[in-house]
Amino acid sequence: MKDNSPIVAQTNASLSNYSQDDALKRKFKVASDLHPNNMQGTEFDSQMMQRCLQLARQALGRTSPNPLVGAVIVKDGEIVGEGFHPRAGEPHAEVFALRAAGEKAKGATIYVSLEPCNHHGRTPPCSEALVAAGVAKVVVGMVDPNPLVAGGGIARLQAAGIEVITGVETDACRKLNEGFIHRILHHRPLGILKYAMTLDGKIATTSGHSAWVTNQEARSTVHQLRAACDAVIVGGNTVRLDNPRLTSRQPEAHNPLRVVMSRTLSLPKQAHLWDTQVAPTLVLTEPGTNPDFQAFLQQKGVEVVELTPLTPEEAMVYLYDRGFCTVLWECGGILAARAIAGGAVQKVMAFIAPKIIGGNNAPTPVGDLGFTTMTQALSLERVEVRVVGGDCLVEGYLPIRH
Repeated sequence: MKDNSPIVAQTNASLSNYSQDDALKRKFKVASDLHPNNMQGTEFDSQMMQRCLQLARQALGRTSPNPLVGAVIVKDGEIVGEGFHPRAGEPHAEVFALRAAGEKAKGATIYVSLEPCNHHGRTPPCSEALVAAGVAKVVVGMVDPNPLVAGGGIARLQAAGIEVITGVETDACRKLNEGFIHRILHHRPLGILKYAMTLDGKIATTSGHSAWVTNQEARSTVHQLRAACDAVIVGGNTVRLDNPRLTSRQPEAHNPLRVVMSRTLSLPKQAHLWDTQVAPTLVLTEPGTNPDFQAFLQQKGVEVVELTPLTPEEAMVYLYDRGFCTVLWECGGILAARAIAGGAVQKVMAFIAPKIIGGNNAPTPVGDLGFTTMTQALSLERVEVRVVGGDCLVEGYLPIRH
């Protein structure tokens, strides 16, 4: 696993020699296909890899720009050590697992959800630590998409005579780290558009009232989603109409950076988002906008950044430079349409409540995209549908732009 932490807010230095996205993606594809005869593993392997993922999730929202990684060491059928990567700059999952196992690591099998790194970053190579510990076998969930790793860790382990199995629970490992993978391959955070609407496609009544479209179980799912994201973005209208908190509502869970995009800064002085004791808040605006209100926000501990131009694309560039992997868009329809059109959204999570409220002018989740024929519609790919309480969650990915 690579430590991708930027020392300062800048483009990830590890990608400086890999400016061609297509070349990166080809390399990830080749690395992902390593050892085709050793795919899948046993049912026990799958169980141990699921344990790795369970451990990794304990650091949800805290590791960016690094991935979420868990590791489990097994000897004679018993777990003798386990660990996870807690945050960027701290030891990797393999190190914690090796510390816990001690001398029992010799001759053992280690399961790790992401390929061990094979280079010096903030920490020494994990592949070397595994060789030094004398492990006999390494089971890898997924190959690291980072070009500094991308099969190199596996090759180093095999060169030392360690048996390596790849491809165990790979889809689950990739799903957990889809933001990290997108960041590495596309040099942007993964953008997720989340909205809740009624069966007739409305996110609020004609008066703007929107509490609550969905049930409590669906809202709890959203809180869990926020905990897994680095930032959540809304526009000025959402602040004015809904006065959201945008927190995870879970004790000890991560709260994302709350981001407000506003060209005018005509925002209320009384808003939950200005309480930075609860969670940090960033306001993105254009240069020179409403200096008095900017000063008010800064006195409240709110960070203000001026972008030129103030667009969803520029916001994602800025958040990438801050080291973010996953950004949640919880905005209204106008900003959602701009985010989709600007390529700032790759994934959609739509909660649909079995309610009908009608209204010719009631707001919808996505504003005007300029489409005039049904053939222009954006069809989601890799769609999953599940029931959450009494509501329906449709999750899918927008077509990849070429």
